[in-house]
Amino acid sequence: MTYCVGVKLDAGLVFLSDSRTNAGLDQISTFRKMMVYERPGDRFMVMLSAGNLSISQQVREILQVERLENGDKPPITIWNAESMFDAARVLGSAVRRIYDEDGESLKNAGLDFNTTMIFGGQIGGEAMRLFLVYSAGNFIEATRETCYFQIGESKYGKPVLDRILRPSTPLDEAAKCVLVSMDSTLKSNLSVGLPLDLLVYEAGQLQSQQIICIDEKNPYWRMISGSWGQKLRDAFESIEDPQWDGTAEAAAPLCVESDRYGPMRKITHPGEKIV
Repeated sequence: MTYCVGVKLDAGLVFLSDSRTNAGLDQISTFRKMMVYERPGDRFMVMLSAGNLSISQQVREILQVERLENGDKPPITIWNAESMFDAARVLGSAVRRIYDEDGESLKNAGLDFNTTMIFGGQIGGEAMRLFLVYSAGNFIEATRETCYFQIGESKYGKPVLDRILRPSTPLDEAAKCVLVSMDSTLKSNLSVGLPLDLLVYEAGQLQSQQIICIDEKNPYWRMISGSWGQKLRDAFESIEDPQWDGTAEAAAPLCVESDRYGPMRKITHPGEKIV
């Protein structure tokens, strides 16, 4: 499995992916999930992938040469698309091409056509855009209300993203947030693992030098992993324990009757019913 997250902010874009792929508990391998497409000064695009590894790798290969028919005009590719929307359409076309070629064979082998991708970047003078591409080649776009996408094992790292990320979040703070999200995921799921690929893109630059591979020896990662866990424990211990004795004084009493609901009734003999 895997875990990837892409974030669209006023200041730029942040992408993070793990690199673990497994086919059972005893077949664990390392494959990078991030691809960067860059023509400095013209366009900058990043793709993160999750799902069936063979499908993802084929899509990556085909995406560089995929051509989307455009009427009487030259076919659209990711290298001549005039908008990120058109580039996302090219990616969707590449996914559908693989499905047309391999979908039936995978079905006959008892395998689902399973792939999802985060695709984002900036082309020319257009604003940055971020998309989530599904197995059918269709996609949705990030908005100010939903400024990030996750793929893979997303549930463990979602709470901190929901609490912290806003469109106005600074890039460095967002990078810290996605690393905390990844740490939470690694702590709870063995199918996600190091090394990680982290990329930060500043709006309008049409290139990025802020890209790093993070392994278990990385000092910042070790600090994040250690301090986040300790601060969570400190915060937990600072919260008052529930007081079941109604006579005890508490800043936030637990045993307070609800205006609408009563406590659960107990069944005390075989013939008794709740309703």
